[in-house]
Amino acid sequence: MRISILFFLCFCGVSLLSAQKTVKKEVVLEKVRAVDSYLREIRGYLHEHPELSGKEFETARFIRAEIAGLGIPVTEVPGTGFYAVLDTRKPGKTVGLRADMDALPIPENPLNLKQRKNRISQNEGVSHACGHDGHVAILLGAMKALYELQNRLTGKIIFIFEEGEETNSGIPAMIEALRPLKIDAVYGNHLKSSLNTGYIYIQEGAIMAGTGTIAFDVTGQGGHASRPDLSVNPVFAAANILTGISIAWNNQRDITKTLTLGISQIHGGEVYNVIPNSVFIGGTIRFFDFAEGEKGFSILRKVSEDIAKAHNCSVKFHDKMGIAMGPVVNDPALARFTREAVGEIYPDKVISGKQYIWYAAETFARYGELAPAVFTFVGIKNETLGSGAEHHNDRFDVDEDALQYGVGAMTQFAVKFLSK
Repeated sequence: MRISILFFLCFCGVSLLSAQKTVKKEVVLEKVRAVDSYLREIRGYLHEHPELSGKEFETARFIRAEIAGLGIPVTEVPGTGFYAVLDTRKPGKTVGLRADMDALPIPENPLNLKQRKNRISQNEGVSHACGHDGHVAILLGAMKALYELQNRLTGKIIFIFEEGEETNSGIPAMIEALRPLKIDAVYGNHLKSSLNTGYIYIQEGAIMAGTGTIAFDVTGQGGHASRPDLSVNPVFAAANILTGISIAWNNQRDITKTLTLGISQIHGGEVYNVIPNSVFIGGTIRFFDFAEGEKGFSILRKVSEDIAKAHNCSVKFHDKMGIAMGPVVNDPALARFTREAVGEIYPDKVISGKQYIWYAAETFARYGELAPAVFTFVGIKNETLGSGAEHHNDRFDVDEDALQYGVGAMTQFAVKFLSK
């Protein structure tokens, strides 16, 4: 009996050790090379069939069909988002890997910075001008690689396909859907047009800005433009408010902390001889320090109200006025772990440094509520090809040679994290 028990324990121990055997970097790179043509095919199809935020119906169906081919179960989230779970059926950690699916209301320019693009949107007025088609291709490529490696892994892998990153429409439901899964770490990436193809940026701390929405009305009393003295003109009040905000911005905020003021809209009146009742002012702020972002809105509110009062006007702030999304902050320990792990397969391609911090905002910021999170940038700039135009630009293009680096980094992260 004792011999049988010892044999059983030894057998289990050997099985567990076998399951946890380190996957060599050569194996990971081999899996990455094997999916290269698949990545290009997926990204190409999605680029030609873009859909706006919250309307990624065909995109979601297409992705779910690809996942069904692997037999991995999918759980839908309210809206168009969903996630798939690869369970190795061996105890271990749970890691989340994320991509976003939506495109932008930007008509596609068939030319990039140098030549005609190899893929053009077939949906008029909509294009993948930010690289989310590449993000989906990378996640599906990593899924294929990890599916083939599952017998050598432990734990679970959650593949997250998020709705509406550009409008923040899908992130609340996705976060709530993922909470019960007890994820131990979340990894994401973003293609980056200012980084050369093949380079992967991994940095501790805040790497993308938080954002807030500026939206308020300055209200006076309209009337005939021939007798401005009989009206209370909100146009002058709005103009003075903008001047006052810009002066306060330079003198009341902490100059050692980044806090941008981007006024992008001012609307008031439609005809020459009518003073309008109100003027709308809109825009955004960007920040890397949450408290400084809140201080920015405090300045905006006080200056606007005080100057409006001086003009016998009033201010009404819209419900959306305020912080919309915090900054993307990489967990320091997880970022260092990721840099070391990815550096094993791409030793000359991993970079860091504050100079690559991005002022754009990203809903990935919220995944830090679930677990330590890390977000990386994958370079797509290729001057010979003509890729490198700014994101949200009609000439934006992706060097598809970069996709394999995204898959390699994501796959290596998952392999290393589940085995550490």
